Amino acid sequence: MKAALRLFVCLLLAGLSLQLFFVTRITLMAWLDPASTSFQRSEAWRIGTAAGGLKWRQQWVGYDQIADHLKRAVLASEDDSFAQHSGVDWEALRKAWQKNEKAQEQAVRRVEAARPQSPSKPGAKSVTAARPPKIVGGSTITQQLAKNLLLSGERTLLRKGQELVLTVTLEWLLPKERILEIYLNSVEWGEGVFGAEAAAQHYFRKSAAQLNAYEAARLAVMLPAPKRFEKLPRSPYLANRAQTIAARMADVELP
Repeated sequence: MKAALRLFVCLLLAGLSLQLFFVTRITLMAWLDPASTSFQRSEAWRIGTAAGGLKWRQQWVGYDQIADHLKRAVLASEDDSFAQHSGVDWEALRKAWQKNEKAQEQAVRRVEAARPQSPSKPGAKSVTAARPPKIVGGSTITQQLAKNLLLSGERTLLRKGQELVLTVTLEWLLPKERILEIYLNSVEWGEGVFGAEAAAQHYFRKSAAQLNAYEAARLAVMLPAPKRFEKLPRSPYLANRAQTIAARMADVELP
């Protein structure tokens, strides 16, 4: 019992120390720009080891040096209630959960439909050929920042719980403008392309402050899958979705 109690106390102290570390780092971000995020360091290692060299684009710019068009476009695409919520959009999470449940049910029905009626039936479809369901996220920008800034990419309940704790901490300790500034300067926009300034230079050969509404919308639409869209610059989906986002930008409230 004593050994178990000591182990519990050690684990508790380790957990509290980790939370204190996170709180200290977030507090410092009120004045100091983060040099890198956990996700960026992971990507730097992957790119460096896979390509034999690190090709990296990132340049920090202040909140006022990022076009309002881009701020509005990103919010319209990723989190249109950013200025109102306290870090977690529970309604968006509920809708995402329902969509994922529906997608899972449809995937099960496809598997059942693809299952051969008899082992010897010629031309029978393989069950493994059924496409996996597309998972829809309901994370806010603050949640995305919490995950990419300080956490690993693993998908576990423990990591999700820590993400929620960090999300609340970010909202308590930093103003909305600062959260959005850090996000726009650290989010991925392509292979080794991070932040608004690097993305604007990479795709449009201009600064983030000079982006027009449509260019901003194009960048915003890339965010869920930047590496894929980087390879498909003439994607019809990208163009059509950008037009939709551009039309919605005027209704977005900036922090």
